[in-house]
Amino acid sequence: MADTQDLRARFVRALEGVRGSSGGPDPVPYAENLIARWQEPQRHYHTLTHLTAVLDRVDELAEHAEDPDVVRLAAWFHDAVYLPDRSENEERSARLAERALPEAGVSAAKTEEVARLVRLTVTHDPADDDRNGQVLCDADLAILAAAPSVYAAYTAAVREEYHFVPNDAFREGRADVLRQLLGLRRLFRTPYGQEHWEATARYNLRGELEMLSTPPPPSA
Repeated sequence: MADTQDLRARFVRALEGVRGSSGGPDPVPYAENLIARWQEPQRHYHTLTHLTAVLDRVDELAEHAEDPDVVRLAAWFHDAVYLPDRSENEERSARLAERALPEAGVSAAKTEEVARLVRLTVTHDPADDDRNGQVLCDADLAILAAAPSVYAAYTAAVREEYHFVPNDAFREGRADVLRQLLGLRRLFRTPYGQEHWEATARYNLRGELEMLSTPPPPSA
């Protein structure tokens, strides 16, 4: 279970790091609002556990980012709006950041960068010189390189979020996503991600795709 007290402190540090000496209103209510969003009942994978994992990976990759605290705020907002049956979650999450961060004392330029990073998670395709984007995208996709039991739990949680989709349609759609990922020249863009996560992630993706491509046994 995610440690909400620790998460609250991590948000405060990131926000204060981005605001710098200019200061601003109390960060805690903003942290509480985001934590509540990440605990909504429709979430099974996109939960506080996922948020914590992404923040941990951003910390792991921080030396590759131009502004790690901006990336951390983008991690907080990247799935802050999440409804599995809607396709504009990233856009709505970016707009939430654009409303909340100026009120919280963040400059226009850094707010714009956070929102850009959130929108980038639609494609997970940062430019070669986009160091902040590379770190956020690698952190978000790091679950693909998880140990087998963790990866299996991830795929089960994704399926639960899409419980309203019939099995055949889900298998087809999920297989399309996996093929798209496997078709990328590189899943991970930071040197660390390429070295430590790329091979395992591709192994996991190929294994899941093979399972999805195997017809289920006929029902009794």
